[in-house]
Amino acid sequence: MLALGVFAQGTSAVVSSGTPFLLPALTERGMSLATAGLLVAMPMVGMVFALIPWGYVVDRVGEHKVLVTGCALMCVAAAAAATVTNYVALGILLLAAGLGAASTNSASGRVIAGWFPPEQRGLAMGIRQSAQPLGVAIAALTVPTIAAAHGFSTAMLVPAIMGGLAAVGCLVGIVDPPRPALTTTERPANPYRGDSTLWRIHGVSVLLVIPQATVWTFALLWLHRDAGLSLPVAGVLVTATQFLGAAARIGAGMWSDRVGSRLRPLRTVAVAAVVAMVALAVTAGLHWWWMALPVLAAASAITVADNGLAFTAVAEIAGPFWSGRGLGVQNTGQHLAMAAVAPLFGALITAAGFPAAFLAAAVTAAAAVPLVPRDRQH
Repeated sequence: MLALGVFAQGTSAVVSSGTPFLLPALTERGMSLATAGLLVAMPMVGMVFALIPWGYVVDRVGEHKVLVTGCALMCVAAAAAATVTNYVALGILLLAAGLGAASTNSASGRVIAGWFPPEQRGLAMGIRQSAQPLGVAIAALTVPTIAAAHGFSTAMLVPAIMGGLAAVGCLVGIVDPPRPALTTTERPANPYRGDSTLWRIHGVSVLLVIPQATVWTFALLWLHRDAGLSLPVAGVLVTATQFLGAAARIGAGMWSDRVGSRLRPLRTVAVAAVVAMVALAVTAGLHWWWMALPVLAAASAITVADNGLAFTAVAEIAGPFWSGRGLGVQNTGQHLAMAAVAPLFGALITAAGFPAAFLAAAVTAAAAVPLVPRDRQH
């Protein structure tokens, strides 16, 4: 269950977070950074529209059917994108791929939350959440190189192949976790009613995903344009930082299991994200590359460490009959913010440079710190 959940979520990350690696190929063709940013944000837009509906479907029909259907849609849409050159058609197909990619967020999270006990759940969910930076690493290693050599459409074969493999794997191997039975007249309690905890976690995650998306979206371009690294070298460096991010998510999950809390580590990670993004803005602005590159690596790890913590907390608080929708709401806010980062921060970079964007991301992380709720008293 864990391996298939990781692979399905990794494929989703290649679709949703890998398309920004098409930015060099698109901008070198004369497209403005803001326009190119809008195009590569289309998978995120698709995910925003589909996350809550997929979560509702998961709550009603289970994880197996949702994972198979969503991964198959990713495969078909990405394969079709590999055959077109028209930007409008490509944008529509990227949107469709994002619709399919959204299925894995709630479904794979529910599979793991359902099959692992609380004392192992943080680690298991951290491993599952590591799929996102690993997916970005795969995209960083393959997409810009393929796009530079054969065109951006051909690079879409990477998520197409992964989507097909994920669909077959989930069809054969995913088993829905057990859920407690309800009587025909019994309705599960709404965890959002009379309690702001889930809403606060959602808000924290939206704010903290902005530094993450800023680093993921623009690191390759920053390393190429400002630091003067070649695209292959920059791609390898970004790939290495994604492995650090995967390790950070796993470590954060183990930490939360050990201390018996998801929210206390979440607050610490939020503070660390502020420090990391301020340091990145300062070193990038001063052109201290000897320091800026290690800071980028640290920021890439720190800014993703919160995701598994918040995701696990939502699944646990929402419960087995609301966690699909809860995780859908959680990811909708995050992906809406991530979709906005590419065009908005692209425009900010055009006007004021990369350091200004890094500093703006630090401000959003700072706003998240006081919003982190405290653990419930039992």
